[in-house]
Amino acid sequence: MARVFITGSSDGLGLMAAQLLVETGHAVVLHARNRQRAEDTKRKLAGAEAVVTGDLASLAETQALAEQVNRLGRCDAVIHNAGVGLHERLVRTAEGVPHVFAINVLAPYVLTALVERPKRLVYLSSGMHRGADSSLGDLDWRKRRWQGSAAYSESKLCDVLLAFGVARRWPGVFSNAVNPGWVATKMGGPGAPDSPDDGRRTQAWLAVSDDAEARVSGKYFRKQRPQAHDPAADDRARQDKLLELCQRFSGVALGGA
Repeated sequence: MARVFITGSSDGLGLMAAQLLVETGHAVVLHARNRQRAEDTKRKLAGAEAVVTGDLASLAETQALAEQVNRLGRCDAVIHNAGVGLHERLVRTAEGVPHVFAINVLAPYVLTALVERPKRLVYLSSGMHRGADSSLGDLDWRKRRWQGSAAYSESKLCDVLLAFGVARRWPGVFSNAVNPGWVATKMGGPGAPDSPDDGRRTQAWLAVSDDAEARVSGKYFRKQRPQAHDPAADDRARQDKLLELCQRFSGVALGGA
């Protein structure tokens, strides 16, 4: 049995993956944005071990969330599932970064740095990461006119860079990115063509499976198979630049091997 922490698991793919893991005998720590949503989440999945709370748009709450997880004990895997989509308007956090970047990239980075190191890390990306601006020159959107879809795509490229950069820094950890597909969730909308089951199975499989195909690192998966990703994500200098920028924005350092 593995213990798995899943961010953004009060609904959508995060909750679906949690349900699958609980059904197959694993211990799951859920995450909700606030206490009210946490109470609702407990009712949705009574078999979960615990529900922790924290708004990932807030650096302080994200740091406190890491402390809550650590108090529960070491997790075998963390699935960084939480995210916001491509139709968001520009809202800046207390740190001055767009909340799309804060939730989709900075929060996974901070939790990776502060939660006791697990055996496996799974970062949810998107097929929309391909072709995104890979310069990392304006992640806080100070120089450009805001475009929600571009900010989302850029954040999903950053998630692949984060997964690959951590894979390099922590060779003892399996760190991978997942494209769950365009699925019919609150974010994806009712007309999405892909099966939610495929999305949830891939992230759960990477988190707990003993299959040799799942015990790898620095890969990008869809439907439990490695998939081609934007070549920009393989650039080690770009990976390191993202980690440096995340440290600058958050004040939190990511340790080495």
